[in-house]
Amino acid sequence: MKKTLFMDKYPIHSLTLYKEKLQYKSMTQLVEYFKEKITTHPVAHFIAIFDHYAHTKALGGEIMEGLKDVQNVVFCFGSAIPSTSMVAVRPRSIGICEFEDRFVIEFMEAPKEELHAVMQAWVKALVE
Repeated sequence: MKKTLFMDKYPIHSLTLYKEKLQYKSMTQLVEYFKEKITTHPVAHFIAIFDHYAHTKALGGEIMEGLKDVQNVVFCFGSAIPSTSMVAVRPRSIGICEFEDRFVIEFMEAPKEELHAVMQAWVKALVE
C-alpha cells in the first residue's frame, strides 16, 4: 500500500490490484466486499454507494483516459463527537477505480489510527 500527499495536504493510501491476481473480477463484487466489511464491523455504519463516474460523466467533466468506472463506498466510524471539528473528517469513503486490467483502491487517512488500520486491513486482505 502506497501513501502519498494529494495536493500537498491530503494523506491518501492507495493500492493497485491487477484483475488476473484478484478473486474479485467486477466493480460490483468489490463494492459488496467493502459493504460486508462495513456492516459487520462493530462501529462502522454503511451510508451509500456514490457512482462518481456517472456523476462526472453527466456533468461533462474530465475523466482520465482508461478509467472505466469509479464508485465510492461511503460509511462512518463515528462512535463519539468530542468536538465540532470531528464532523469535518466524517464520513469516510473508500474509492474503487476500475481500469481494463486493474482496480485502484484509495482512501484518505483516518484521524484515529486504530480505525485507519481497519481500513488498511480491509484493503490489504484483498491480496492475501
